[in-house]
Amino acid sequence: MDDSAWTYRLEFAQDNQRRAQVKREEVTRDGDVILRRPDQADSADANRLTQTHLEQVSANKEFRGIADFLSQLRYLHVVPQLIREADRMLPRSQDPYGSDFLEQIAKTPTRTLNSRLKRINQALQVAVPQMRELKLERDDRGVPHLKGLYEHWRPNAGWQTEEHFSDGTLRLLGLLWAFLDGNAPLLLEEPELSLHSAVVRHIPSMMIRAGRKTSRQVIVSTHSADLLSDESIAPGEVLLLEPSSEGTKAVVAAELDQVRELTEGGLTIAEAVLPQTAPRQSRTLSSLPQRAGTLTGSHSRH
Repeated sequence: MDDSAWTYRLEFAQDNQRRAQVKREEVTRDGDVILRRPDQADSADANRLTQTHLEQVSANKEFRGIADFLSQLRYLHVVPQLIREADRMLPRSQDPYGSDFLEQIAKTPTRTLNSRLKRINQALQVAVPQMRELKLERDDRGVPHLKGLYEHWRPNAGWQTEEHFSDGTLRLLGLLWAFLDGNAPLLLEEPELSLHSAVVRHIPSMMIRAGRKTSRQVIVSTHSADLLSDESIAPGEVLLLEPSSEGTKAVVAAELDQVRELTEGGLTIAEAVLPQTAPRQSRTLSSLPQRAGTLTGSHSRH
């Protein structure tokens, strides 16, 4: 796309047949309206509203750059179990949950693959200091496997495959690979899962280093105070998602007076923002009546 300021707005609902129906579709370029629907043609043929102009090549010529941009977006939320059992299931191409993660790695040109694995192994030293080498090999059936060499008192006795890697190691592997694989915007959902808090604190710095080399934009959803404690995160980079009866509203943290005052006073963005996202009725959870047979973690013996 060019340097113009583009906006794309889409609102949709369901019709009586439970089909998605466009309620509003609008495209602007530097403030000038390129498309605004519903239009007269939509009024004459309601079936047109079951499709967006964005998804139609015959209709998106004037703003196809937006369609191309959105088609390159990548969503990632690695499920470790899918990586471990990839040879037992039919993998989906470009699966954001990781069923074809090893196959994606295996398709990478050898020189690029070895360079990325070396960089990933160096980064992994923070979380897995015992791992000395990382490589990819295919077994007798042609199935790719990641192999890590761990420190061991016997030479070459410490090789393990992804089947023996922890959930945290596999998720971090997927995270690091995603940073290095491509330049398109990357969407990450709660990357802190299964990772130690000491490792989670390094995720923002990893994003910054990856962004410098690839110009990749990374958008992260999280509830982690450790991840948000990084001092380099500015209030203008944080969006608070507030649920309401009419949907979810996104608010830039820098636009909230309380958040701005707290961060200017020296608090981290985590300390200023996370209390704003707590469910209003969360305090009532501890007062719920307990039934016989309920297992709780509130009792201990001294």
